Amino acid sequence: MIISFPKDEEGREEKSIPIEDIGILILDHQQITITQVLMARLLENNVALITCDSTHHPVGMMLNLDGNTLQSQKFRTQAEASQPLKKQLWQQTVSAKIMNQALMLKSANREHKYLMNLVEKVKSGDSENHEAQAAAYYWRRLFDEKLEFKRERDGEPPNNLLNYGYAILRAMVARALVGSGLMPTLGIFHRNQYNAYCLADDIMEPYRPYIDKLVLDIVSSSTDYYFLNPDIKKILLSIPTITVEIDDKKSPLITAVSKTTSSLAGCFEGKLRKIVYPVLR
Repeated sequence: MIISFPKDEEGREEKSIPIEDIGILILDHQQITITQVLMARLLENNVALITCDSTHHPVGMMLNLDGNTLQSQKFRTQAEASQPLKKQLWQQTVSAKIMNQALMLKSANREHKYLMNLVEKVKSGDSENHEAQAAAYYWRRLFDEKLEFKRERDGEPPNNLLNYGYAILRAMVARALVGSGLMPTLGIFHRNQYNAYCLADDIMEPYRPYIDKLVLDIVSSSTDYYFLNPDIKKILLSIPTITVEIDDKKSPLITAVSKTTSSLAGCFEGKLRKIVYPVLR
């Protein structure tokens, strides 16, 4: 990929990067132009291509339609997955999410025992909606009380930082699902008919606390976080390289996500019984 931009009155400057080294590409300026050839090459290499609006928030994503050699077979096992299996997978996902929320609060020296106790109470399909109970407890305690924070998509900052970070995470998960031969649209819990990434929204849940940690660090550093300035974006764009612990091994977050989606494919195929998720340390 060759990037060309104005240098001075004398001409332009060019920089290049191998497409094979790119996992996610974010187009974050209204005057960017991109060639059809480049888009095709990016998608051929399973790069998630994200576009942003005039407020610099992600609004669209393009993914490869043929990301796995056994895609048709994997689509079939995913589509034919039984309801009991989906409920078990969602139970595992919610338990992993609540565990990481508890560990996030612990790392921030917040009270977290309630969440630790809640982890073991999650039933098949999360029939008692412990995810929502955990979320209410978690968001009341994550940020300083003086902030009076409420988690709302269109709410006051730092909701803007969380939205941006989650959009990057969502793209990573959707990309990994395609790479594992799965259809991001067919969720195990989320079923919104207008949502093209229901499964991505399911699988990203236990990863959200990693974004929360990054945002908490930004807010705690007394940085002006009301607007998504270049410095804050630079921090949030480091999300794929965050070191996480998964399957008792340390790994970049973008690699861990692929391990998770690969294990999910194994569950649909009957080869595995459990999704592999990271544990926040």
